[in-house]
Amino acid sequence: MATNQKSIGFVGGGRVTRILLAGWQQARALPANIVVSDPNPETRAKLKAKIPAIITAADNTAAAAQDVVFVAVHPPLLADVVTGIRPAVRASAILVSLAPKFTIAKLTGLLGGFGRIARVIPNAPSLIGQGYNPVAFAAGLSDIDRVVVTGLLQPLGECPVVAEEKLEGYALLTGMGPTYFWFQLQALREVAAGCGLTEEEIKPALKRMICGGTRTLLEAGLSPAEVMDLIPVKPLGGDEPAILNLYRTKLPGLYEKIRPGA
Repeated sequence: MATNQKSIGFVGGGRVTRILLAGWQQARALPANIVVSDPNPETRAKLKAKIPAIITAADNTAAAAQDVVFVAVHPPLLADVVTGIRPAVRASAILVSLAPKFTIAKLTGLLGGFGRIARVIPNAPSLIGQGYNPVAFAAGLSDIDRVVVTGLLQPLGECPVVAEEKLEGYALLTGMGPTYFWFQLQALREVAAGCGLTEEEIKPALKRMICGGTRTLLEAGLSPAEVMDLIPVKPLGGDEPAILNLYRTKLPGLYEKIRPGA
């Protein structure tokens, strides 16, 4: 069965589900048969309004009974949700967890030995086909199964296959990474508008500055210190120690919370 013919279930209709569905829709790669379950009627109604082709349900059973089942709930709820859907998951299904912390081994235990599992760390730019969604596979998945999963992820952006023990690091880097910068980029956008630039002028300049700046750091062949010395005027230089302290304290602390076994 081709990837686009597989029935898809989403257990949970929150942000991650909205991102993936909208990304598929934007890429014109929306699977034909999608069931989304969520206990919140408002959540279901909003999803249905944006993507009328999906089926929504309050109970998780229908979503969990599809060919590929994405479990899109927060880690504190994951154990109870996975245990609850265990009777509905088909022996031939592929279950894709979108959460950190719960390993394939832990999920297999919660599912009574079911081992056809993949784990993905989703990335919000998937919304526009620019995602970076690393995936790890259980040994129980065949090459064909893996092609099914990557076939679903590819319209959303890049989906490198990685070692499972790396996923929580990716959660910190790519999964939550945009949140470290979006509010600052929006503030810069607003300041630029106050300086007389139009939105049509700001958009390409901001995009190129961020993309070019990142590539300069990674690809110029200079040390980080040399790159940071390329521009002599640093208007926020006095605030850098405080900002660096946040990265060096809060983010490692967060990693400790989401790593398996913590």
